[in-house]
Amino acid sequence: MGKKRQNVNKNNPKSNTTKFIIIGVIIAIAGAVLISTNYNSESQSNKLSIDTTKGSPVLGESSAPITIIEFGDYQCPFCQKWNQNTKPLIDRDYISTGKVKLIYVDFPIVGPDSINAHAGSYCADEQGLYWQYHDFLYKNQGHENSGWVSMNNLKNIVSGMEGMDVNLFSNCIDSGKYNDRVKENKNIAVKNGAKSTPSFIVIGPNGHGVAISGAQPYSVFKQTIDEMMT
Repeated sequence: MGKKRQNVNKNNPKSNTTKFIIIGVIIAIAGAVLISTNYNSESQSNKLSIDTTKGSPVLGESSAPITIIEFGDYQCPFCQKWNQNTKPLIDRDYISTGKVKLIYVDFPIVGPDSINAHAGSYCADEQGLYWQYHDFLYKNQGHENSGWVSMNNLKNIVSGMEGMDVNLFSNCIDSGKYNDRVKENKNIAVKNGAKSTPSFIVIGPNGHGVAISGAQPYSVFKQTIDEMMT
């Protein structure tokens, strides 16, 4: 009886099916682990390479181990919110202490006048006033596509900036010499996944990046930066 019962179990189709299922699961798990390992290995070897040479001057120490790249539009109210509420805190705790540097890359998508506003930043840079212009424009931001950064209005706005030679600025902006630079930066933003403003990529010391979308609060950037520094 014992041998007969053993033979029946050995030839039981259900028993064989169960064995095949178990073996299949083991193979699947092993395959998943292998894929995961290969993916992690590949991602560890791929470092971000974003062309920021035509963007803003670096804010902070060029040797800072962490880089924040911002893709923004001067007409974007959410960019204004981030620039006024979050950027000063990051500047205080990380940029001014040499831990982080910030680079602003033009992403003019709100309207045609955005080109003027962004081109003007490089005209201001000719006078060593890029970041002063940057903050001043956000501080005096008007409604989207209301004409507040038309060519003439933009000249009037910058006349209120300390140290700005308005005649030099006017000649520069009228020439249109930085329009192509702004458009090229827009293409770089799109190429790197930016779809809205503001968008950010935070790049750590190992060259790997974390994308942050929207005018996120200081706490989000603090957590990201602190994790990269550990």
